[in-house]
Amino acid sequence: MELDELKQAWQSLGHKLERSEAIQWQLLRDSKLDKVRRSLRPLYWGQAMQILLGIGLVVLGIACWSRNVDATVLFATGISVHVFGVVNIIMAGITMGLIAGIDYSAPVVAIQRQNARLLRTYLLNGNVCGLSWWIMWLPVTMAFAGLGRVDLSQQAPTYIWSGIAVSALGLAGTWLYYRRLESRAAAGAQSHTTALRKVGDGADGIRRGQRLLDEIASFERE
Repeated sequence: MELDELKQAWQSLGHKLERSEAIQWQLLRDSKLDKVRRSLRPLYWGQAMQILLGIGLVVLGIACWSRNVDATVLFATGISVHVFGVVNIIMAGITMGLIAGIDYSAPVVAIQRQNARLLRTYLLNGNVCGLSWWIMWLPVTMAFAGLGRVDLSQQAPTYIWSGIAVSALGLAGTWLYYRRLESRAAAGAQSHTTALRKVGDGADGIRRGQRLLDEIASFERE
């Protein structure tokens, strides 16, 4: 075999190896991105359930205030539940839109940014619509009673004050729990995100996707 033929053979073999590596890498990338996509499906359907909950709150709120336009407390209660339902719908809709809008054909850095934006929005959603239940459960209960034009603030004031106390204790307990986690994270030299991951805030799927995206980015840098 002549030298030129040997060079051509080596070049052909090199091109085949490069194509094979490119195919293998693309298959690996697609596999990991598919896992990222699947990890967000439970979150997506969870947000759909939140929208249904929001619709139910809106219906309850309207039913309460429309039947009690002459009762200040019940009217205000119905409006607050109505507004809370709308907020639930909006926040869940925004979260679902971010999930559906992730472009998996984009560079991994762009996908990481989209995933990070989704995480921030979801955590905000959890604080606004989740943590608020420590307060909103009481107006919701009052709204149900208001369907029969029963004003619990007048007919059961002890229940209302007890409910306020429970709400205050719940909020204080939650705040102390998060503060304790932050203290443990600082003592153990862990990140704030790592500490909150143990809370079970529902963002496990997003963080699992982040780790997969980090793996892809690491492979691309090698």
